[in-house]
Amino acid sequence: MKIIDFRSDTVTRPTLKMKEAMFQAEVGDDVYQDDPTVIELEKRAAKMTGFEAGLFVVSGTMGNQLAIMSQTQRGDEMIIGEDHHILKYEVGAMAVLSSVVVKSVPGFIKEPSQITQSIRATNIHFPPTTLVCLENALSNGQVIPPQQMLTLIQTAKAHDLAVHVDGARIFNSAIACQCEVADFVKDADSMMFCLSKGLAAPIGSILVGSQKLIDKARKNRKILGGGWRQAGVIAASGIVALNDMVERLKEDHDHAQHLAAQLNTLSDLYVFKDQLDINMVFFKFKKDIDHQHFVAAAKANGILINGPNADVYRLMTHKDINHDDLNQCFSFIASYIKN
Repeated sequence: MKIIDFRSDTVTRPTLKMKEAMFQAEVGDDVYQDDPTVIELEKRAAKMTGFEAGLFVVSGTMGNQLAIMSQTQRGDEMIIGEDHHILKYEVGAMAVLSSVVVKSVPGFIKEPSQITQSIRATNIHFPPTTLVCLENALSNGQVIPPQQMLTLIQTAKAHDLAVHVDGARIFNSAIACQCEVADFVKDADSMMFCLSKGLAAPIGSILVGSQKLIDKARKNRKILGGGWRQAGVIAASGIVALNDMVERLKEDHDHAQHLAAQLNTLSDLYVFKDQLDINMVFFKFKKDIDHQHFVAAAKANGILINGPNADVYRLMTHKDINHDDLNQCFSFIASYIKN
């Protein structure tokens, strides 16, 4: 039985071209900064996103935390939305690694006032506010449009705050808005994006920023034990991801729209149609169900689904899910409701 995995786009398998590139990769020692494939990946990533330099890291969490470590001092305060990945899903790493205070605002940061109202006044009793962390695309499936994003960044910069963008799925945002990544982040100080989600590389993320910032982040990466050796073997798949996998993200978005439209025909479901900007479909049952039984039944039918968050389910499309898989998922859910 084929297993159809809707849990996340992190479950993607590398393409044959990626595997071939990894097998043939020219390598060096990245701690010495002489791995040619890593260097090529970092330069390619910086150019594509409009930044001066890039740093290849093992994960999005590492990239985000290096950005915080490299742009704050102990006791500083950073502003972030309470639903942002950095705060919600990175194990409180900013407290452990950077010793920063967090000023959280409800939900996601979408409005300039959320930033301006969170900045500390200069007072001996208060920590200094030095950094704002933004996110795009949001983990609720929405994209903040480029001009709105730039307004947020410019608001922070007008108050002399550094800006880091968690852009784990920033290429999804660019495809959704039919624009370039730089259109979202051209005034930001740093950004992280993932190679291992919709772009389908097996591992790795990129932190981009100024050369000075990346040099500092490289030293901090070494502190965390993140110095690569012959990392070109992995970086080669990242180059293929950037060259071949960006434009095909639209297929994932289209698949999400198709699945959402199917699910919307079921009267016992509520589909969150305002959260369909990228490759995520959110829905909930209008009646009480046994969530554990539903997830187990899906698995028994070859469909992997995460349990709900506050009764809301998330299905994610990606390169390893085709049109027939969408129909199979819909058929299972429709049948489960009837039974």
